[in-house]
Amino acid sequence: MAEPVLRVKNLRKVYHSRRRGDVVAVDDVSFSVYKNEVVGLLGPNGAGKTTIIKSICTILLPTSGEIWVDGVDALRNPRAALEKVTAVLEGNRNVYWRLTVRDNLEFFAGLQGQSLRSVRAYIDELIELFNLTEKVNEQARALSRGMQQKLAVACALVKRTPILLLDEPTLGLDVETSYELRWILKRMAEQGERTILLSSHDMNVVQDICERVIIINHGRIVADDRIENLQKLFTASAYRFEIEGHLSPQQQQKLTKQFDMVKISTDGSRTIIEAELLDSQKVYEIIDVLRENGCQLESVGKQYPDLEEIFLRIVKGEKQ
Repeated sequence: MAEPVLRVKNLRKVYHSRRRGDVVAVDDVSFSVYKNEVVGLLGPNGAGKTTIIKSICTILLPTSGEIWVDGVDALRNPRAALEKVTAVLEGNRNVYWRLTVRDNLEFFAGLQGQSLRSVRAYIDELIELFNLTEKVNEQARALSRGMQQKLAVACALVKRTPILLLDEPTLGLDVETSYELRWILKRMAEQGERTILLSSHDMNVVQDICERVIIINHGRIVADDRIENLQKLFTASAYRFEIEGHLSPQQQQKLTKQFDMVKISTDGSRTIIEAELLDSQKVYEIIDVLRENGCQLESVGKQYPDLEEIFLRIVKGEKQ
């Protein structure tokens, strides 16, 4: 098997505070990311996602553990590691406000040792891809937040490092700009242009562009798998029943008492029953109960949870 381009091993970060005592932000985290993989890093606020990303960038020094970036020990040789990784942290903060769009791109390319002649065509390509052509000679501070965010990602890409780290790239964006940036990232993922580790609260972004997700909770990894595998895991026992009309309180009580994990809701003239059934034979028992109560069953099928539902259930400790 190929060597990972990013490897985090037994990473631990403890913050020391006189007031609160020691706070463990990251607790023995290990994972690998392979060439051209697009991996989502998910977790509730305070789970340790940003601490992990900043440790990979060597902005934070971990308490213990190892970080290898494209074969380089990032903790022993941070300068060499940073030549292989670029990060967009906390939105649009990695651009220079007084520089124009083009000047920013040329500046960040120069930091990576690229000559203007060799990178000019690629800069033009990025300006067009990110729809910044009309603003190319405007200072970054005069751009809208959405355009600043797009420029920040473009400045990360112009460095042409093999690894790209994105921490909440769509945070605070309007719907239109968020969709536009998501499309750009999805295109990059499909073309295999970069190895990407993406931290985001926007599940649509992660589900659209990531092949795999790592879910962090309380500083520890609670899931690391391909999205399709997680969906299969949670689909196996989730069923949805639709009936014509509404259930009486007595009928609802009978269902919730007889079967665990049943949720009943209405949609216009229909009633929707969602149930967690570890034993598939229970499907027929629910159908029998509905028929005994004179309910007209319209449809029954398996539920297909989205990534947000899967995330919430894993964080709450289900399926573990």
